[in-house]
Amino acid sequence: MRKLGLLLSLAVLVAACALRGAAADQSRFPNNEDMRHFRAMSAPQLSPDGRRVLVEIADSTADGGRHHLWVVDLDGNSSRQLTFSPAGKKDEKDRGETSGRWMPNGDILFLAHRGENTQLFRLPMQGGEATPFDLKIMPPVDTSKAPDAVPPPGTEKSKPAATQPAQPLALDLSGFQIAPDGKTVAVWAKDPESPGEKKQHDDKADAVWVNHDLHLTRLYLLDPATSKLTTVPVPDNVERVDWSEQSDRLVAETEAPNGASDLGPARSTWLVALKDAQHPSKLSVVPPTARGVAWSPDGGNVYFLAQAQQDAPPGYEDLYQVNLGTGAVNNLSNGFSGSMGYEDPLAAADGSVLVSIQTHVQATVGRFVAGKSPEILHFDLAEVSGLNTNARRTGWVYLASSSTQPDTLYYKDKLGTGGRALATPSLTPPAMRAVATQVVHWNVDGRTIDGLLSLPPQAAQGRVPLIVDVHGGPLGAWLDGYNQFTNFLVGQGWAVLRVNPRGSSGRGAAFAAANKNDLGGGDYRDIMAGVDTVLKHFPVDPERLALIGYSYGGEMAGFVEGKTNRFKAIVSGAPVIDQFSEYGTEGDSWYDRWYFGKPWEHMSDAWRQSPLSGAAHARTPFLLLQGEGDTTDPLGQSQEMYRALRQMGVPVEMVQYPRDNHGPLAIGLLGRPSMEPWHGFDARQRLVQFLAKALGEAPNAEAKGSPSEK
Repeated sequence: MRKLGLLLSLAVLVAACALRGAAADQSRFPNNEDMRHFRAMSAPQLSPDGRRVLVEIADSTADGGRHHLWVVDLDGNSSRQLTFSPAGKKDEKDRGETSGRWMPNGDILFLAHRGENTQLFRLPMQGGEATPFDLKIMPPVDTSKAPDAVPPPGTEKSKPAATQPAQPLALDLSGFQIAPDGKTVAVWAKDPESPGEKKQHDDKADAVWVNHDLHLTRLYLLDPATSKLTTVPVPDNVERVDWSEQSDRLVAETEAPNGASDLGPARSTWLVALKDAQHPSKLSVVPPTARGVAWSPDGGNVYFLAQAQQDAPPGYEDLYQVNLGTGAVNNLSNGFSGSMGYEDPLAAADGSVLVSIQTHVQATVGRFVAGKSPEILHFDLAEVSGLNTNARRTGWVYLASSSTQPDTLYYKDKLGTGGRALATPSLTPPAMRAVATQVVHWNVDGRTIDGLLSLPPQAAQGRVPLIVDVHGGPLGAWLDGYNQFTNFLVGQGWAVLRVNPRGSSGRGAAFAAANKNDLGGGDYRDIMAGVDTVLKHFPVDPERLALIGYSYGGEMAGFVEGKTNRFKAIVSGAPVIDQFSEYGTEGDSWYDRWYFGKPWEHMSDAWRQSPLSGAAHARTPFLLLQGEGDTTDPLGQSQEMYRALRQMGVPVEMVQYPRDNHGPLAIGLLGRPSMEPWHGFDARQRLVQFLAKALGEAPNAEAKGSPSEK
């Protein structure tokens, strides 16, 4: 209690200082229009000579949200943009220039959608324009010629297309990976649509036989000197490739097609020897949940992330090692008290493996060695991502951020030393303010729960409203990095509490599994206990509480609606509302199945864990934000909640966003670069107006902003 009292005093002092300092530096919290002008940075890569860094920067939403490649010179600590999108109207598939990678000679390969296809480009760094490789194949599949095709082959309507001589078709690339010696590039692409198939679609003979698609994403080997392509007969859809350092072998990760993953994990790992590429072999000892396969420097082992040995939600992973000589599998991280991150492992020269990890609210890197406890590496700031080095390991680059500092590119000569910030273009609009978060802890059912609290400057003068923000997942977590959406809410004069309840990542497998068959139970109690803790020890008004959330956070918003009247308003984005209908219409049900089983076999469990089951007790004004193209939590979920609350007489509003899928709508809402220029703006505007009305105050004039195209 004494410690929390001290935190309260410090919080008020910090808020008071921030309030006085604001007038001096003229900085301000982001308003709604500012939120369309944040850029993002990702995928730093150190050049082969160790003197430059390649990095991908996404334009702000107002500028189109497309990605471009930049290069940073280490000697002069200066940056410049390398690639640009063509002028004129952009194709909706044009995401800019992505996946940039260094060739051993210093040239750069990247993907860009030009014309009708995504192509592989080569940019000579000694001077000259980027030019595409002309990659064409004879279509491996042509369903228009099948015996049961419609129209039937040979009919008058189908003759013009059927009689045309077959021609090679351009590949629409999904990805690529360069061999360390630069002599071969692995590329993968989905089978192109044949002219006959295109004519079928144009004629509206386009019935879809569900889970019977014969088109695959196939693997090819490209000779960059001659543009010659060689097909590698790896079955299933290729998703990722990694080369051995000797450039003589690669591993290909594949996913079985036609909805196989809905029945259970359906990934496979294949070993391809360059000298015998026509006979790939399946690595049967690698489990069907494996991803991020990486070679040891000597080529004798591979490392990968796969489903944890302990019972945990799908996607909670351990780090494994496979000896390719003996086939022995070793779990390097079993029992780790944190959790693995989403980035691929990186094998170090000393035999250790570097993996992005999460420990509580921090994201960093762990060094794992067989038979030893992991070493937690310490970096400059709380959230670290994108750790990368070159083939000679002459240095390291990475991105790091804190609650008050946006993503910054760093370089260090070796791990364990301090990093040097590198010059990159600003990712934020000018003079943006950010508040430092405070990590708050409380105990529920013998577990320690983490929360991140952000207080506005107004907290120095009296009690302020509190917005509780619930993360997605459930297997996810709030991290103590930069979050412009939180600062946008703080700019309204609201405190923001972000809770990591049981079921979140970052505290080990048992914590991640603690809400199994208990969604809306213990996790709900964890959140409410966090609210009580903050109310007791910080200047927050108990009569002005609101809760928001997206995905699982939107689902929790639905639970809260039916369980308590303590909140004045609730905002739910892309929620799960009915476990029965969601299970039958979502893109993949394997994740949900772990939590409560097949709904028709566990009727009471599925209904108990459906927010819709509490609709009869609903009273709180409720706002639903939903993408119409959502395949993760489909549109029908929000429609069900809207109908139920409307018929119960609860004040409810629903807004649908055309084209947006699950992730893209969240990206736009949070102020990250989006290719939908106004959806995020509209969602934030409605959210603020809805909350402000319920909390009994008008939106902050500064934070409201006005729309303007740049």
